[in-house]
Parts: sequence; C-alpha cells; structure tokens
Amino acid sequence: MLTYLLIIFVIALALAPLSHFVPSKRQRAIAKMREYAAVQGLFVEFRQVPGREQGRMRTRDGGGKNTIYYGKRLPPAKEKREQTRAWLYENDTWTGLERRLPVPDALAHLPASVLAASVDEGSCGIYWQEAGAVADVEQIRQVLEAWSADLRN
Repeated sequence: MLTYLLIIFVIALALAPLSHFVPSKRQRAIAKMREYAAVQGLFVEFRQVPGREQGRMRTRDGGGKNTIYYGKRLPPAKEKREQTRAWLYENDTWTGLERRLPVPDALAHLPASVLAASVDEGSCGIYWQEAGAVADVEQIRQVLEAWSADLRN
C-alpha cells in the first residue's frame, strides 16, 4: 500500500509543473475576446495610448502596460488623410488630444472601459485593457463599423 502511495506522490510531483501551462480563466476570456474580434474583421495589437508621452492617461492605463488596440482597417484613400488624430476618455468625457478636434459621434457608444480612440491613414480603433467580455467587443465592433463608414464619406 505504501508503494502505491509513493508512486502516486511521485507522479503528482512530476505533473505539478505542467499546471503552469493551463491558461487561467482571465487568459481564456481574453483569448475568446481576441478571437471574436478577429473573426469579426478587427485586428488586435499592443499599442501605447496616445498622449502617454505628454504625461496624460497615467492613472487609467497603468503606465501603458497591457494596453491593446482593437482596430478596423480603412480602405486606401484617394487623397492623403490627415495625420493621426486621437481622443481620450477621461472623467466620463471624450476630449481631443488636440483640444480643437471635434469628437466623432460614434465614440459616445463605446464601453466605459475604453481609454482612448484614434484614426490614422490605415485604421480607426480604440485602446483598452480588455476589461470586459465578448459583448463589449461586439459593441466596439459596431462603433468601429459606423465610424469607418463615416470616415469613408
């Protein structure tokens, strides 16, 4: 009997390090959100929140760590688009990184966990730390679809 217990103990000891490779609940949720975004035509990448270099957004984006950009690719424009434009979501209000920028109407429909939004030559998208669920990604997708349609016009 002691032999069997010793064998079970040795097997458990050998298998214990493998438990570190099992994804956590949070990691599975993030993978599900990113997969949903990709299937719906969005791309996902790490990006620094606009305005970080000027010292803004420190309190909400955790120093820029784990900030993810969910973007919608824009078709090539016949004329060159303006430089990158960005808006920050602070204190429940959207403001242009450059104060004179009007806030796009579509941004009003984003989840409160979004940190910022931007548009450049190739895409429009949002910055966040994936503090949500697949329903939030769907809401973001709908906003980005509407926003990209507005930008094409």
